[in-house]
Amino acid sequence: MGFSIQSDIAWDSFPVSLGLKPFPMSSFDPDAPTAGHFVGREHRFPVRVYFEDTDFSGVVYHANYLRFMERARSDMLRVAGIGQREAYAAGEGVYAVADLHIKYRRPARFDDALLIVSTVEQLRAAACVIHQRVMLGDELMAEARVTAAFITPEGRPRRQPRAWMDAFEQLLPAQTETENEKI
Repeated sequence: MGFSIQSDIAWDSFPVSLGLKPFPMSSFDPDAPTAGHFVGREHRFPVRVYFEDTDFSGVVYHANYLRFMERARSDMLRVAGIGQREAYAAGEGVYAVADLHIKYRRPARFDDALLIVSTVEQLRAAACVIHQRVMLGDELMAEARVTAAFITPEGRPRRQPRAWMDAFEQLLPAQTETENEKI
């Protein structure tokens, strides 16, 4: 016996004038994994807190914030067109976390719908610095600055591919006059 959902929404009368648009049914795949998207230079990645993410007191275990952020960073790179899997397979290298500073602000709890907001702050020849915020609505739950270094399969720093540098440059914030003078 099958299960189906009947929809009585009249899509032709959907309030597009309010800026609302229905999912394009031809490209929506309900079985696709969760994916983030860019809003300007910010990458936004939704995460639901499951029971397995919490400790015995019902709050998110501290190390799981790092997992949420890792998923968001990986998705940000994928959405930006940075092919980590292909680079690894070709023996070019991989990203590794070289430095991480995290500040926990408020506890997230079971079933919270979090949003991981990631922005590229700095770009170097062999690394980039990404600022990440874990949000619950307008509330900041945790934030981190992560330096991801591009390394060879032997573990040595290596320049990032030029195409990747170009992609990251599009995501950097506009420089102020003071920053331009430092360069």
